[in-house]
Amino acid sequence: MPLPFTDQADHDLTACVDMMRGGSKTFFAASRLLPQRIRDASIALYAFCRVADDMVDLGDSIERSLKVLHHRLDRIYAGQPENTVEDRALAVVVQRHDLPRHLLDALLDGFAWDGHERRYDTMEDLHGYAARVAGSVGAMMCWIMGPQQAVTLARACELGVAMQLTNIARDVGEDARIGRVYLPLQWMREEGMDPDAWLLTPTCTPALQRVVERVLQEADRLYKQSTAGIAHLPRDCRSAIMSANLIYAEIGHQLRRIGMDPVNHRSVVSGKRKLWLLARAWVQSRWVTVKRHQPQPLAGIAYLVEQCQLSAQTLTPDPAMLSKPPRIESMLNMFERLEMQRRQSAGMPVNRYQR
Repeated sequence: MPLPFTDQADHDLTACVDMMRGGSKTFFAASRLLPQRIRDASIALYAFCRVADDMVDLGDSIERSLKVLHHRLDRIYAGQPENTVEDRALAVVVQRHDLPRHLLDALLDGFAWDGHERRYDTMEDLHGYAARVAGSVGAMMCWIMGPQQAVTLARACELGVAMQLTNIARDVGEDARIGRVYLPLQWMREEGMDPDAWLLTPTCTPALQRVVERVLQEADRLYKQSTAGIAHLPRDCRSAIMSANLIYAEIGHQLRRIGMDPVNHRSVVSGKRKLWLLARAWVQSRWVTVKRHQPQPLAGIAYLVEQCQLSAQTLTPDPAMLSKPPRIESMLNMFERLEMQRRQSAGMPVNRYQR
């Protein structure tokens, strides 16, 4: 059943834009390079993911929060979203793009693992966690852009995993101070570290630095591997994904520059450096080529890709959606108009980034 569109749309879209601007600055910067049709959907998706993450992290009961979130997804996929800005906005994206439900369920699984403070013995175990909290988002972005081939979805998932590994390396100190450790426990023990003892008094030691370096090396490998998938994306989407790849990888490079001390210092990419990387991504994305021989996807993401393929096989064009009056288009496109109005009212230059 088609979703109703109401006068509430303006408020929904404004709120989602504000959520994104106040959250991941890297995501916001990269999203500005996306074409309008994709940027709007990505903002709506991000808004729901952020609210869901906060709900699990800050709620009184993880199980209760997850039960509520799964119910909200049930209603979104039934075309009857809850009366919240993020649910209404996501429902439009789900309807318009036939977004596979299992990707959002995987994300909630990852939030549950976070809430239960699960630890990971091996890098392969960590891949499984990163696949849920970040690889699923990479797959959703890829799906929204259009490519539904297994190889492209795999590379998109791997980019998400690489980003999560970078986050883990950067946030070692912050996580430790709240009693969490995401580094592979096996690697810590190989360096003579007792994870529980280290959590009591987290310090930056040569042993810790070697473990963090190994995590960054795995992230770098996946950044490189995922680049091949960018060539399969629509041309007007490539520079945005390349910029996300380069900017997140730069967090790791910056961590090395400041002495590989994630306990006492947070690695930050400056605004000037981000601008340079955005320009580099715009150029570099025009030279990526399709590779004939692609590696097999990580074991941790294989199930996401396989279920996406099953979803793709069941899709049939909906003539009603193809001929839908521009009210759907206007609801999604309103993101861009609201952002332009905000920039104009603030005396800022307006750039549409229509590439």
